[in-house]
Amino acid sequence: MFVIQKHAASTLHYDFRLEVDGALRSWAVPRGPSTDPREKRLALEVEDHSLAYGDFEGVIGRDGHGAGAVIVWDTGSYRKLGHDEPVADALDRGHLSFWLEGEKLRGGYTLHRTEAGAKPQWLLIKRRDEAADARRDPVATRPESVLSGRTLEQLLAEAGER
Repeated sequence: MFVIQKHAASTLHYDFRLEVDGALRSWAVPRGPSTDPREKRLALEVEDHSLAYGDFEGVIGRDGHGAGAVIVWDTGSYRKLGHDEPVADALDRGHLSFWLEGEKLRGGYTLHRTEAGAKPQWLLIKRRDEAADARRDPVATRPESVLSGRTLEQLLAEAGER
């Protein structure tokens, strides 16, 4: 599975997560995913999460790590494209191409590591395929959760945070 959680923490970002070997490998994507193959989106590798976190929506208290509101912006399945090597090996190598079948995102994407080290940096890039569309911006036009239909603002209002 894959999940993208829209997360209003200290800065708004999208947590892009892929299920790999029983955990959710995770990247923070500040501007969110794009459907335009010409756009390369920065993806900062962050700590893995448990699979149970994949459907979390709520407000993380001010004292918690990642404090702020979280919704499930998109979810679905993915499959690796290309070579027969395991997904974990491709990520360790620094390059993974995959196909998403989500509620909002579909088609091919690539994660490509640009910097290794303590805080690896990656690029999330839409591949040129039938789902590529430079005119469509799902981040701007589809702000709601695919699970609850709520936006971050509605979630915060319900929690009495705004």
